[in-house]
Parts: sequence; C-alpha cells; structure tokens
Amino acid sequence: MTGPAVTRRPAGWRVGSLAGVPVYLGRSWLVILVVIALVFGPVVRQVVPALGTAAYLVAGGFAVLLLLSVLVHEGAHALVGRACGYRVNRIVADFWGGHTTYDSTDSTPGRSALVAIAGPLANGVLAGLGWLLLQVLPGGVPWLVAVAFTYANGFVALFNLLPGLPLDGGFLVDSLVWRITGSRGTGMVVAGWCGRVVTAGLLVWALGPTFLWGQPLTLTRVLWVVLIGSFLWIGAGDAIRVGQARREFESITVGSVCRPAAWVPLGATVGDLPPVAPGVDLVAVDPAGRPVGILDREALARVPGVLYATTPVVTVLRRQPEGWVVTARPEDPVTDVVVAMQRLRTPVVAVRTPDGGLLGLVHARDV
Repeated sequence: MTGPAVTRRPAGWRVGSLAGVPVYLGRSWLVILVVIALVFGPVVRQVVPALGTAAYLVAGGFAVLLLLSVLVHEGAHALVGRACGYRVNRIVADFWGGHTTYDSTDSTPGRSALVAIAGPLANGVLAGLGWLLLQVLPGGVPWLVAVAFTYANGFVALFNLLPGLPLDGGFLVDSLVWRITGSRGTGMVVAGWCGRVVTAGLLVWALGPTFLWGQPLTLTRVLWVVLIGSFLWIGAGDAIRVGQARREFESITVGSVCRPAAWVPLGATVGDLPPVAPGVDLVAVDPAGRPVGILDREALARVPGVLYATTPVVTVLRRQPEGWVVTARPEDPVTDVVVAMQRLRTPVVAVRTPDGGLLGLVHARDV
C-alpha cells in the first residue's frame, strides 16, 4: 500500500535502503512472525511428521519469505514513485503488512494509478515465480514452503486490487474518479465509500456460511475478520474524511489567501532591508533565488539602529524546513499548499509560480 508522507519517525529498525530510500522493519512485525509460526507450524508438522518441533522453524522461515514479499511490494511502489518524480521518504514493513510514504503534491491521476498498481503486480510476479518452482521441486518441506509462498503472493496481489481505499485498488478508483471529475477530493471520498462496501462484502463472505448454513465459526476466522475488517473500515473512514477536507480546500484558490512578501538577499544586512507595510513578511532568498526563511519581526525590533549596517539578516532569520516552497498559480486550489503545511508541520508556506517567480506566502490562519 501507499500513502502520503508524514514526518513522524517510524517505530522500528532500519534494515537497509532501496535506491536511497530507507527501509524499516516495524516492531509490530514480530507479532506476525509469532502468529505465522503458531498457525502454520502445526500444518507443516502434520504434512511432514518427521520434523517434530522443527516444523515451527520452517513456519518461521515462511514468515521471513512473506516479509520479503511485503518488501518487494512496497519497493515496487517506491521505485515507480521515484520514476514518477515523487520524493519517497521510507518503506516500512509492519503488523498491517507494509506501507510506503512519499510526497506527491505534484501528482496526477495517471501517476497515482501507476504507483498503486506496481505493488500488486510485483506480488503477481512473485506468485508466478513460485508456481514455476512448484513444477520442479520435489515434495517435502521445500515444496510446502513454495506452495505457501505462491498462494500468499497470489492472495496479496488480488486482495490489494479490491476497489476500495485503503487498498491499492482503491487508489485506482481514486485516480479514475479524479481523472473524470478533476477533483482529487471527490476521488478519495468515492474510493473511501467503495472501501466500506468492500469491507462489508468481506464480512459477508467470511461470516455468511456460518449464519446461512450453520458452518462452525472458528476463533481464528473471527480474529482475522476483526483485524482485517477494522483495518479496512478505519482506513476507508480516514480516506472519506481527508477527501471531504480536500474538496473544501479545492474551492479556495492560492491567490485568494496568498500574502505579498518582500524578498531580500540572504547576504544582506538589516540596514539593507526595504521599507514594507505592516503585515508584509520579509523572506530571505539564497543566491539561487530559493526562499530559505522568514525574518523574525520581534528579533528585528530588538536590533539597535546603530548596528543595522553590520547586522546580517541571518541573525534574525527563522529558517523554514526543506520543501516549504510550493509551485502553484494564483488560480490553483490551495490543496497542495495545505498538504505541504501538514507534511512539514509548518504554519507558513512560500509559493513559487511555474515560471520561477515568487508569488508570496500562505499562512495557515488565512486558510
């Protein structure tokens, strides 16, 4: 699965990197390791009785292969995202499988769909490789592990293609509606409701035989239904709420909330600052013309007049995080600006026009 970039630190261990993207193993994945060993271990022991308790080690090996499948799935998202121009922040394997976080403020419906489909396709390839192995492997433990690996990847590929958020198939629905309506918010709302329909359908599929034909309901089935159902329902609800918020922001243009600002060279002194009206921010730009921060009005007021000519503006500069400059036109919706504020946790964002000009600043309180 994929998701927008967030700034919190992932709970887990960094285990490597892929094309410069850090890869983390979440601490919660250990729960999956134990569950798979306990559930799959008795099956292995029944098929190959001679293994005895070593059957649980085989089950643990299958859990490691499943982790590899998750990382291939998320790695596919990351690599395609990089190819589409996204800034990919990290890959995480955890209790819920895994996720890839990235900055997609300049995304399009086509790019979003490509990133979404990459993960399930990668699992489909792994399932195909597993099927080929089954044709040449003898019976026993290797064949049993290959069967589990093949069917697990096939299931993950098909399950993730179900048409509802937070699954990858939901991002395909989101992209389609976005392309038709021109509104990403509407796409997310529709895909979120599709996710709730998918959740309801899975509950009927899992519990229907019990209520319709009296089949026994096992504790294992109940636990999986609760875990998967709650994950899907909560994810779909989050998508609906975010989509509704995006639709609100799509009705607000950048130009209507963008404040003018005065741009000053980073190497200037306080004495070089131009006179500006109250409420107009002074933004320092580096030699390449990139805004790097905002001059602190309170700190400026404390500089004695006799020191204006010798006080560099960097001494009164509030530096902004990297990525705080958003490219937009005055008539564009303010959505990408708000997403950048949330991602960077900053109350102000600088806006640059597509031709490279500096439009002004957008403050969270104005939005």
